[in-house]
Amino acid sequence: MNLLNLAQAQALIANGQILAYPTEGVWGLGCDPLCTCAVEQILAIKQREAAKGLILVAAHLDQLSPWLYALSAAQKQRLQAPQPRPTTWVIPDPEHRAPASIRGGHASLAIRLSQHPQVQALCQLCGPLVSTSANPAGLAAALSVQEVYAYFGEQVPILAGDLGQAQQASRILDLVSGRILRA
Repeated sequence: MNLLNLAQAQALIANGQILAYPTEGVWGLGCDPLCTCAVEQILAIKQREAAKGLILVAAHLDQLSPWLYALSAAQKQRLQAPQPRPTTWVIPDPEHRAPASIRGGHASLAIRLSQHPQVQALCQLCGPLVSTSANPAGLAAALSVQEVYAYFGEQVPILAGDLGQAQQASRILDLVSGRILRA
């Protein structure tokens, strides 16, 4: 098993590849969200329905600015407010500006500002990334490099690093309604 450093991970993303990386609570799979073939590869290896959509992760809100057009200043402030645990926000995308491969069958987009230092560093180098748990659909999210490798073998390069302190994947909240979509 060959573990990558940040520079190698950046090069893979820039070349339209996917990779696994540690997040706050589980291992994730990521790629450039504008690279359709990479997004399709993630959906295929996860055996995930495209209609479900995917999360975008970023280091700071400015990286997500193309998709924040429908938000008020107060909503943008809420996205940046400290949270007690990793939080993914579902925001409106009524004009469908986000790629369909990311939105899925929704008029909304799921975004997260990561607090994990490696995810932040990777997003600083590459821009926002797809972030979905590293596991085939229906199986538990990988919690170690060994589990990522057991699921995907050599077909998914792995960024060396450690998980954050969260005990599970991010919670998902609807920004407009405040409704909890995943606790």
